[in-house]
Formats: sequence, C-alpha cells, structure tokens
Amino acid sequence: MPKLGVTNREGETEIVDGESGLSTMEVIRQAGNDELLALCGGCCSCATCHVYVHGELADHLPPLSEDEDELLDSSEYRQPNSRLSCQLPFSEALDGLQVTIAPED
Repeated sequence: MPKLGVTNREGETEIVDGESGLSTMEVIRQAGNDELLALCGGCCSCATCHVYVHGELADHLPPLSEDEDELLDSSEYRQPNSRLSCQLPFSEALDGLQVTIAPED
C-alpha cells in the first residue's frame, strides 16, 4: 500500500497508508486528520483542502486546472508548491509523497 507523509499545522508529520484510486484529500481525511476541512467534499469549489507538496514526486502530479488555479489564487497562503489535495489522485506511483496542510484562510 502506498504511503503519504502528512505534516499538520503544528509541524508534526505522520506517515499514512493510502489507497490507490482515492484523492490525496480522501487519504488524509480517512487517516483521521481533521485539520483538512475539505468542505466541498472534493468538488474543487472551496480550497479548504489546500496543501503544499514537497519533493520530487510533485513532478508526477497532474497539472493545475484553471479552476484549481483560480481557487488557489483566493488564498493568502498560496505558494509555488500549493495544490488542492482533492485534485491529486493518489496511486502507487506517488508512494512517499509528502504534503503539508496549509494554514486556514
């Protein structure tokens, strides 16, 4: 089972098991992390699943969609490595991906 490293807002990192076919947001939520609000449930309409993606595996993620880019623009905490975790399909190819939950807007 592929692993996902999740760093919370306090800087604590947890390695969680992720199921291929879920979004990165779903993997984080199923692991019991409630800092990631994901209010829209993964519909790419709220940006409450904002994360920072770290490491080389970021190059294996799908490109930003126009909708995702616009939603991230609404965050005062956007960085070059910002993504919406609901838009990141998780798979074996992303085993070892590292994300940090962005501050809440």
